[in-house]
Amino acid sequence: MDRDIFRGGAEMTAAMVISGTIGWFVLMSGQPVLSVVFWRCAIGAVTLLAVCMLLGLLRRDAVSPKLFGLAAIGGVAIVLNWVLLFAAYPRASIAIATTVYNVQPFMLVALGALIFKEKLTGTKLFWLGFAFAGMLLIVQAKPGGVYSGSDYMAGIALSLGAAFLYAVASIVAKRLKGTSPHLIALIQVCVGIVMLAPFADFTRLPQGMGQWGSIVTIGVVHTGLMYILLYSAIQRLPTHITGSLSFIYPVAAILVDYIAFGHALQPSQLVGSAAILIAAAGTSLGWSLRRPIPANISA
Repeated sequence: MDRDIFRGGAEMTAAMVISGTIGWFVLMSGQPVLSVVFWRCAIGAVTLLAVCMLLGLLRRDAVSPKLFGLAAIGGVAIVLNWVLLFAAYPRASIAIATTVYNVQPFMLVALGALIFKEKLTGTKLFWLGFAFAGMLLIVQAKPGGVYSGSDYMAGIALSLGAAFLYAVASIVAKRLKGTSPHLIALIQVCVGIVMLAPFADFTRLPQGMGQWGSIVTIGVVHTGLMYILLYSAIQRLPTHITGSLSFIYPVAAILVDYIAFGHALQPSQLVGSAAILIAAAGTSLGWSLRRPIPANISA
């Protein structure tokens, strides 16, 4: 196996496993959602600033004013995406919130069709319908499940909102091609600090080593380290491998939710989650519904 492929695969796997554990740390922090995201941005900014300094990225010519503005717009979307997703965890469970969040490829397809006039093929529409069917199974989970009622539906809505904002951030990122991703991430978390500082509850600071440990881990590991691993992996791996390994994230989240909180998915939720992840894989990896036509073999 090519050394770059092996290293990139290991980095991508680590990044996705780290991402899958963030819900546990968010809930264990004991902090309001806006405060958690503020601390994530503040501690993540310190970590990413150190990384950018080591990489020599803090130059005046590193990013133009126009690209800085685009990165800031993307930062608004990504920070609000964190706020909505973290708010969904206690309402719909980590597992369901993360699975529903993975409809983001379809949001990206829809935005691409609207903004860039990209063609919606029959295959893309099929996968969209397949994911929608999975969504209906999750939403219509039996009342006997662990989560039900208005909070459960609010969690689903928050996860969908987070997915939409992530798709918006991805559209903006397309305009930032050639700009260092570490610098983009630094700009985004700095935007988050400015956005959320007025709303963070500084009178209710984390209590004890456990809560502070969770907050620091979210900032250093889930923001700084995860970005470094993710972007390094993306640079080394072909797109189809990156897309395949990205599905470790929801699987890890489902396992963490079960191991840490005993939240087992109901049968309809399992089927719906599987449908969403299969459809997302089909969209991301370009699975076609048409059987390839065999080439004529001449004698």
